[in-house]
Amino acid sequence: MRDLNFELKLLCLNCKEDSFVTQNDRLNVLQLIANQLHNLGFRRMSVNGLKPKHVFSLVEFWKKQGISVGTIKNRLAYIRWWARKVGKTDMLPETNAVLGVENRVYVTNLSKAVDGVSFEKALEFISDKHIRLSLELQAAFGLRREECLKFIPSWADRDTYIVLKGSWCKGGQQRFVPVTNSYQRDVLDRARLLVGFSSMIPSNRSFIQQVKLYENLTLKVGLHKLHGLRHRYAQTRYFQLTGWLSPADGGVSKDCVLASSCLSVEQKQAWIKADLDARITISSELGHHRESITAVYLGR
Repeated sequence: MRDLNFELKLLCLNCKEDSFVTQNDRLNVLQLIANQLHNLGFRRMSVNGLKPKHVFSLVEFWKKQGISVGTIKNRLAYIRWWARKVGKTDMLPETNAVLGVENRVYVTNLSKAVDGVSFEKALEFISDKHIRLSLELQAAFGLRREECLKFIPSWADRDTYIVLKGSWCKGGQQRFVPVTNSYQRDVLDRARLLVGFSSMIPSNRSFIQQVKLYENLTLKVGLHKLHGLRHRYAQTRYFQLTGWLSPADGGVSKDCVLASSCLSVEQKQAWIKADLDARITISSELGHHRESITAVYLGR
């Protein structure tokens, strides 16, 4: 193993902050970056040798590869983490724009939600009860994969809402999601009945083993891009809060409302307020805490 790869691995292993998934992703990305720096001609680098020229070379290389803006920004976030850990935060510009990385485009009016009928049919072929119920929790409450696997029903269930521990969540932030329908209640009751006071991971399996089983079983039944379950939750919740379909789900966009000649100024203002209030609520329930990200799930 090259020096930089080895030193970055040690740096990651000695810093146990954030969730296990985040730690693992960070290690993998930094190993990839170390390999790419070597291939770009930066040999015999040490973990303390990070310089602006390395970052600019990487960004230029990634652009030539056609890497998406979102992926580039994620990789830069890991480089900033690296720089922070070795006391070299001044080696990177304060903003990604200086590196020539444009703003990420969030807006889309094309739905990426998992189809409900297809999802229900696929569930019938998931043989493992824990994985099947984890998927149902994921769909019912818009959970991320790690959240639905680490979920402890007896602790999280507070009757009218659920609480997600910070240790389950991306960024380590605890959050609350309301229980608003009978399906959510049914899923929670069945999960509690299955695992008692334990998590959705059986005692004879580790988290990593459960993740691998989750991936294998969902792939086998044709369930792909399960982040789409969060899209589905967001769109269902938007309709519940506003009474309208979201733009990504076939509803009208904000531009269409503003351009409409059939609505009064007061009606347009009421729509805009209800739309914004719903987006703020949904953003919080998904664990993002910024309204702008909801365009990914709901469109504009």
